[in-house]
Amino acid sequence: MISSLKTLLKKVKPEQVFMLSVLLVNGGNYLYNLILGRYLGPEKFADAAILITFLLVLSFVAMTFQLVTAKFSVLFEGTVFNNFISKMFKNSTIVGVILGLLVVLFSTQLQIFFRTTTATMFVVFGLGIPFYFLMSVNRGIFQGKKELNSLSITYQGEMISRLLITFLLFWLLDIESSILISIGIFCSFIIALFPFKTKNISFFKSIKLEDTERKLVRNFFIITAFYELTQIIINNSDILLVKHYFNSVDAGLYASLALIGRVVYFIAWMFVMLLLPTVIQLKKEGKSTLPILMKYVSYIAAIAATIIISCFFFPNQIIGILFGGEYVSIAPLLWKYALATGIFAVSNIFAYYYLSLDKYIPVVLSGLFGMMQVVFIIFYHDSLEQVVHVQILTMILLLIMQLSFFFLSNFKERLAKSKQ
Repeated sequence: MISSLKTLLKKVKPEQVFMLSVLLVNGGNYLYNLILGRYLGPEKFADAAILITFLLVLSFVAMTFQLVTAKFSVLFEGTVFNNFISKMFKNSTIVGVILGLLVVLFSTQLQIFFRTTTATMFVVFGLGIPFYFLMSVNRGIFQGKKELNSLSITYQGEMISRLLITFLLFWLLDIESSILISIGIFCSFIIALFPFKTKNISFFKSIKLEDTERKLVRNFFIITAFYELTQIIINNSDILLVKHYFNSVDAGLYASLALIGRVVYFIAWMFVMLLLPTVIQLKKEGKSTLPILMKYVSYIAAIAATIIISCFFFPNQIIGILFGGEYVSIAPLLWKYALATGIFAVSNIFAYYYLSLDKYIPVVLSGLFGMMQVVFIIFYHDSLEQVVHVQILTMILLLIMQLSFFFLSNFKERLAKSKQ
């Protein structure tokens, strides 16, 4: 029995272990949000949702550093690699400190804008931001060097520590829940730094890359940063604006709605992780990439349709099981929010597909329609239903534009082939 188990473990690839780790981390983070929602109730959960949204925004910003580090950890070697990593650590620390100071200095203004019970939650969160950026560069090294076990440890450490520390603080201390949540988030940033890659790395020495190398890094950084910005706008702007325009109870109800409705997006992300390297490899081999795109579009569309239909027929049961009876009043909007998220997930597949082919118009389209969504919500927010309808309309228009680009590109390619 033991020998069979050892043989089985040897057959498990590091990539498979990491994928399993990602699933566990996403599940753990989802459980963390669900427990907070049930434990706090709609009004207090609204403040918690702001911190969780800030964390998601921070993760998208820091992901730029992680992806750039990962890519050039593969391309650069020896002294060039050490210089590059030192530069990334230094720059990420500077950016983290600046953003952290801004959050701390404007904590009172953030409290007023988002109508939270305290500004201290933003102060604690701001103090942790520099550590998160260091952590992201560290993860980028592990990702680029395919040290997937170490990468898995950092993700698991962040998720587990945040979950355990937050609810331990709830049990031990009787103070404002949003402050305890921010402390839990801060501690998870520190724990997620380990294991930390510091060999041959200098934080203080002035290091310069060659002009060619610097240009490569700069260009990829700009493209990645813009793409992550589009993700921030589309994924998080609605929760932040709802918290500003609506009372705490409505904002808490909407946060629960968003958490359930976005299941389809998180599932789609797993397929995107598989899509990108496959497309790049097929392009390198001179093979058609269209079949793999259609395959993943059909997967996401089927999953989205299943979730939307479930939310349409069983909204009360889904809300009641996941969050409890206090949140059931938001149930009629569940399928509509899932519809908006499902359409975005399908649109996002096209954006990732063309990003992997070095075509950036779909990414620009995502950014434009993300801004359109923000503008629409600012002008049309008479009710939570209107906010959801605005997103459905925006995402339908985005999908139409992505499909138009797709069909136009295919038509041009076929026309060029026919002339050869």
